[in-house]
Amino acid sequence: EVQLVESGGGLVQAGGSLRLSCAASGFSFDDYVIGWFRQAPGKQREGIACISSSDGNTYYTNYAEGRFTISSDNAKNTVYLQMNSLKPGDTAVYYCAVGKVCGSYAREGQGTQVTVSS
Repeated sequence: EVQLVESGGGLVQAGGSLRLSCAASGFSFDDYVIGWFRQAPGKQREGIACISSSDGNTYYTNYAEGRFTISSDNAKNTVYLQMNSLKPGDTAVYYCAVGKVCGSYAREGQGTQVTVSS
């Protein structure tokens, strides 16, 4: 069974940092890409970043703004999202998702809440 479990969210002050983790299981980690996206109440989902575990290639959308970095630890089947210089506008539920290509995902995790206070 494919499982994605996010962790690392929480409450942080503006300017602070968080590192989100996405622990993956139930599929061959190297054969898929994993991405991060977020969704705030009343807003559409926003894709942030994606990584190909097989070759380490990373992709970012404008929402990453140079403040977010995606990485993976293939030995742990885990993908990370390092978020720096957080702003109140980054407040959202953050999800990781798995798919064959970035931006097209077949399964997502339950999400982790990130709240940035001003």
